Amino acid sequence: MTAESALSSPGTETRHHGFSPVSVRPPRGAAPGLRFNARRPPARPASPMPLLVADGTAALLGAMTLTGTQFRPLPSALLVAASLLLRPHRTRPSPPGVLDELPAVCGRTAVAWLALATLVAAYQPDHALSAGALLVGFTVHTAVSCALRGTVHARWHAALLRHPHAALVIGPAATAQRVAAAVLRHPRCGVRPVGIVAERQDDVGGLPVLTTGAEVERAVVQNGVRAVLTVHPSVRTHQGPLLRALAARGCVVWELDAESPSYATRERLAGFPCRRLEMSAPRRGDVGKRTLDVLVSGTLLLLVSPLLLICAMVLRISDGPGVVFRQERVGLGGKPFTLLKFRTHRPVDEHEAATRWSVANEHEMRWFCRLLRRTSLDELLQLWNVLRGDMSLVGPRPERPYFVAQFSRTHPGYAARHRLRAGITGLAQVHGLRGDTSIEDRCRFDNEYIDNWSLWQDVCILLRTAATFVRPTGS
Repeated sequence: MTAESALSSPGTETRHHGFSPVSVRPPRGAAPGLRFNARRPPARPASPMPLLVADGTAALLGAMTLTGTQFRPLPSALLVAASLLLRPHRTRPSPPGVLDELPAVCGRTAVAWLALATLVAAYQPDHALSAGALLVGFTVHTAVSCALRGTVHARWHAALLRHPHAALVIGPAATAQRVAAAVLRHPRCGVRPVGIVAERQDDVGGLPVLTTGAEVERAVVQNGVRAVLTVHPSVRTHQGPLLRALAARGCVVWELDAESPSYATRERLAGFPCRRLEMSAPRRGDVGKRTLDVLVSGTLLLLVSPLLLICAMVLRISDGPGVVFRQERVGLGGKPFTLLKFRTHRPVDEHEAATRWSVANEHEMRWFCRLLRRTSLDELLQLWNVLRGDMSLVGPRPERPYFVAQFSRTHPGYAARHRLRAGITGLAQVHGLRGDTSIEDRCRFDNEYIDNWSLWQDVCILLRTAATFVRPTGS
């Protein structure tokens, strides 16, 4: 694969002729026609404040066992801070019990007290904590923490018993009905299934089966659905747009293993192994991703500015005026922006540039334009798009509005790519999906990248893209 392979996208003066859109029939069921009203705000999660107060109070009472000269405000503050920082941040389908949390609470408390003892011994050796003081403080801290956290969880359990979270179960009708019945038999789970979402109506009895987008939306609004349970591995692949639409409405999406335990997890719902699926675009790493974009694009622009100037001059001399090619593309949130690159072909008119998939034959180009395309130097101007914030270094490749509308109709999941900034390169591109290749495959890779985003994944994709420059093989 060439450097061009990793950087190119369809519609960016693509290298191939004869494009005919692949006709992919959308999956049957609710997903293709699902359109939720975005006015409803996401459901607010349970406040972490009660548990913060419980952990802080337990740490403070444990610190108060250090009597006499051993009790000082600074060590006590450090103990409270360490206890809060070591709190778990996992999301569970229902609150855990005291015994379930006991090993984790003991471990976190022991680490906090050992860290405190180490700091005191290092900076106040005359007041080093004795083994007896550590044992008493650890015991009080653990006991109070378990008691207070147990009280908080008990109140949450009682609230869920009175007002369980309404849920939709998505998957094959027979399996979904079986899971829903099991969950309903265990009201302490705090989840109450109200409907089944399946591709077809099977006469198996139980909860109502929803097969259209309108039925799903009505069920969500009328029942105040807060949770979604998927019960088959194929749901995440075939009903991705539906799951993302439900997640955008504030629903928490859980994947249940309804047959046999196929993955290790401590989370259970009515005895079924479960894990939470993150269906929304990454938010926690927005600052880190943007920082990486600014640092890398700014540095590269400074380093390659002489090369850009030379390319512009040669292109102007060899192929006339109009060095920079500008084209409207669709970016984050479906908003258009102007993409920049060096012009390597002159479309007949604006209509051809906007609606024709392939507008250039590489063999008919001038030698320098062909060189720019083979080496992907024509794409370097997009670093300015990254620096401005129109694009990111890594993300789904942007496309023209005409093709976005077309692909969104024929390929479920295509519009979901706009949850994240478009990129110069992406997971689909490093897997060879560029030019006249499967749009369906690109959707799958792009949405996989967004759903499992991490800063390290961005770095890996950038390194794989850079590696193509040292082993180009042509287009």
